[in-house]
Amino acid sequence: MKKPSTHHHFGIAACSLAITASGEVQLTPAGRFVGRDGRPMDAPGWFMDATLAAKLIAAADTRATPYVIDYDHQTLLAKENGKPAPAAGFFKKLEWREGVGLFAIDVEWTENAKDYIASGEFKFISPVIGYDKATGNVIALYMAAITNNPSIDGMNEVLLSTAALHFQFTPTPLTSMETVMDELLENLRWMLNLPVGSTADEIKAQLQKLIDQIKTDPVATAAASFDLAAHLQAQGAQVVALNAQIAQGANTPDPAKFVAVGVMQALQTQVAQLSAELTTKNVNDVVVAALNANKLLPSQEAWARTWGTKDLTALQSYIASAPSIAALTSMQTTTVPPGMPSTSLTENQAALCAAMGVKPEDFLKTLQAETQV
Repeated sequence: MKKPSTHHHFGIAACSLAITASGEVQLTPAGRFVGRDGRPMDAPGWFMDATLAAKLIAAADTRATPYVIDYDHQTLLAKENGKPAPAAGFFKKLEWREGVGLFAIDVEWTENAKDYIASGEFKFISPVIGYDKATGNVIALYMAAITNNPSIDGMNEVLLSTAALHFQFTPTPLTSMETVMDELLENLRWMLNLPVGSTADEIKAQLQKLIDQIKTDPVATAAASFDLAAHLQAQGAQVVALNAQIAQGANTPDPAKFVAVGVMQALQTQVAQLSAELTTKNVNDVVVAALNANKLLPSQEAWARTWGTKDLTALQSYIASAPSIAALTSMQTTTVPPGMPSTSLTENQAALCAAMGVKPEDFLKTLQAETQV
């Protein structure tokens, strides 16, 4: 990017921009433009874009006094012709409209100017601008005039030389001030994470949000003066301390909430042992009771204990519904002499074996053993 010249060149922008008695006036078009008379002669046309407009808008925001709009640039000609230079209006706020141009949006017209404009006696606006000779970039705005002849025939040299004298105090100091202002705005854009083209108003609004947020901190509002750097440093120290606490907490679990793996495994083993012992006791109680009630044969004991260990409820249900088999263990005097073992089952015994799911040979062995006792 070309660096702007150190000194401003002055130009009377002979633009055919119509005016109305409203509070808005277009001062320049967007992009590159030239006057109706071909000016500027020493630059490739004037140029205005959003970036250049942002600088003019920022400069306008810092002004203590408004820009003046006079009649036919009489302010610049007063010393030459001795005539008064009444103001037609004043403005202070500028606005860039992409693709259209730069506007003054708070124009306050005098009553006379309103009448002149309403009656069509003045139709155009002609701004006095500063521009870079090498690029044509518009880098300053000084004033404007309402006129009927934007090309200002026959008065160009007088107006330009008078403008240079009238604003001779502005070029170098203004350039320095603009440089400082540009750097300040750029730093604020970076600090507030705003787009490069953000205007001074946008920066100011975002900065106010930050101020309001900081004021919610009791420590910040309690201080007689506020030091942003110290505040950020303190906030950073708090973050470091909190991270350290989190790390320490992660390495040292709360004993009220967490149990060591070894302790948990030992507890699980103990619970399993107790559960097994309880199950064995319960199964033993059920099997012994069933044997005593003659609802299980001695030969069924091992089978019953195995089943009860796997499903005690099912075994209990089976025993509850099983008939007593005491009659099967009594001596049958009509068929077997006392002391003589049976060699076969009776019809009733065989039926009961089938109902109980007991093998006949197993039942017969048990019966024979008991008979020999």
